[in-house]
Amino acid sequence: MNKLYIVGIGPGSYEDMTIRADQALRECEVIVGYTVYVNLIRERYPDKEYATTPMTREAERCRMALKAARAGRRAAIVCSGDSGIYGMAALVYELRGDREDPALEIIPGVTAACSGAALLGSPLTQDFAVISLSDRLTGWDKIERKLEAAAQAGLAIVLYNPVSKSRPEHLRRACRILLRTLAPDVICGVAQNVGREGEQVRVMRLEQLCEDKQADMFSTVFIGTRQTKILAGKMVTPRGYADV
Repeated sequence: MNKLYIVGIGPGSYEDMTIRADQALRECEVIVGYTVYVNLIRERYPDKEYATTPMTREAERCRMALKAARAGRRAAIVCSGDSGIYGMAALVYELRGDREDPALEIIPGVTAACSGAALLGSPLTQDFAVISLSDRLTGWDKIERKLEAAAQAGLAIVLYNPVSKSRPEHLRRACRILLRTLAPDVICGVAQNVGREGEQVRVMRLEQLCEDKQADMFSTVFIGTRQTKILAGKMVTPRGYADV
C-alpha cells in the first residue's frame, strides 16, 4: 500500500532528530514542507526531490504530499518539532478523510517545550500547559481564557508562537493576563532558535518578560510557578523529591 510519512524533525539540528525520522527521510523520494523547515534538512538529504510552500499554505502542502504518496512515490511531509503538536498530522488525516490510501505513519519529534526546557534547565518538572498565542485559527478570547485557567491552576506554562510581525504585542498581552493571577517575580525563560544558528536562552522575571523586545516567532516562552527558582543561572521547577 502507498504510504506517507508525517515527520517531526525536532528543533532543527540533526542531533535532535530522532533515529526514526532520519530513517524515514532517507527512504523517501519526495519531501514536502514549509520552506523554512525544509531548508533545515535539505543539505543532509541532497538527493531528494523537494516541494515547499510558504507560511499559511498548510493545506496545499498536505495535498501535495498526499498526491505524491498516492502516485506510488515514497513521500514525507516534515514539521518542526513534533508533527502532532501544532503540526500537520491532524490536517493530513482530515484531508485524507475516511480513505485508507495512502497509509499514514506518524514519526514523533522533539517539540519545542522539551528542547527549550532542556536549554533553560528544568522548568517543566511539574504539571504544565502548552498554549499557542497565534490567533490565526483560535480567537484571542479563547486564548485569554486558557491563559487565565492555566495560571489559576498553578501550572507552568509554555507559550508557542509568542510574537510575529503581525502579532507584535501578543506576548505583552499574555503577560498582562497572567499578572492578574501570578506574582510579578515569577521566574520565566525564553529559548530562541533552539537547535539552529543564533541559539540562545534568557531567564528573567514575569514583569521583565512583559517588557521583553527580543522574543520572535522562533522563540518559545516558559512561565514558571511560584515554586520555580533560579539555580546556577538555570530555571528549575522542583518536583518535590528533595523534600521527601
